[in-house]
Amino acid sequence: MQLGPRAKPPVGVIFDCDMGNSADDAVALAVLYGLDGLDECRVIAVSTSKPNLKSAAMCEVIERFYAGTGGRPLPAGMALKGAQPEDTPILNAVLEKRGGDGKPVYAHSIERTVDTADPEALIRNSFTSQFDQNCVAVLTGPATNFRKMLDLPGVKPLIEEKVRTLVVMGGRYPSGGPEFNVKADIAAARKLFAEWPGDLVASGEELGEQLPFPASAIETKFAWAAHHPVVDAYRADGKMPYDAKTWDVTAVLQAVRPKAEYFKLSEPGRIEVLEDGQTRFTPSAGGRHRYLILDPEKKTAVVEAMVALASAKPVVRQRRFRPPAEEKKDAAKKDEQKKS
Repeated sequence: MQLGPRAKPPVGVIFDCDMGNSADDAVALAVLYGLDGLDECRVIAVSTSKPNLKSAAMCEVIERFYAGTGGRPLPAGMALKGAQPEDTPILNAVLEKRGGDGKPVYAHSIERTVDTADPEALIRNSFTSQFDQNCVAVLTGPATNFRKMLDLPGVKPLIEEKVRTLVVMGGRYPSGGPEFNVKADIAAARKLFAEWPGDLVASGEELGEQLPFPASAIETKFAWAAHHPVVDAYRADGKMPYDAKTWDVTAVLQAVRPKAEYFKLSEPGRIEVLEDGQTRFTPSAGGRHRYLILDPEKKTAVVEAMVALASAKPVVRQRRFRPPAEEKKDAAKKDEQKKS
């Protein structure tokens, strides 16, 4: 008995962040799950370069909020060493929130380091399990985890085979900086931009600054949930009402919806990270790096898309794509039923 060819699922997305340092990480992950709910992508791995258990726990909280009821829990990867290890008001606001019964509002399973996944192995293994050229990676924090992943044996040919694009939120373009994510781990950023073996698109600090997420949407579009971790994170990051920068959200939109052409792309070239953390783009006909440029005519459409996706209700469903072993088991069972 032979099984027919399996349909290629929506693109798998790896999301590596520094959850808890600013509200846009939480908004970006919400947008990613909004896209997942529309079957435009599959969230296949989430990790944080912030060496803080609460950062990993908050990744899991958001994952549970959007996808936990769909039978697809994901392990949260966490760096053991890195920049900004401290707790932040965002993390405390979400993870220490209590209901009327005194119990935590948001459940998670991360209490110790052993409750998290090794991030570089998690990222590498997530590449391995995808169809060829059916994976994108999104990096919205320091490149700490990606630097270590690039040192794993055989990983660069694997990236070339499996990954369409890496979208990095970091730097200022065509030149500038040093920007926060790059400055936090300059050595890792230099290695990433120098050694990434495939196509790379950078979303610079200047882009997210020009596309503020409206505080009014936080108060109205998310009102369907009595408790919402993204709303609590947003409110904890600044004095309301304020419009948060969307540095990380732009990277997610570009990664999953490149054909929407929300942003203009620079000409091909090469991005270099200087020793002090500044970034510099040099045009080159054979270059595999580009950076995003704001299209003023699409500014309203981009913000509307961000709001709609981030505020979307979770989609409750069973696992959509099953491992081959399970498919074979079900096929064998049906074959036996036919014979009987």
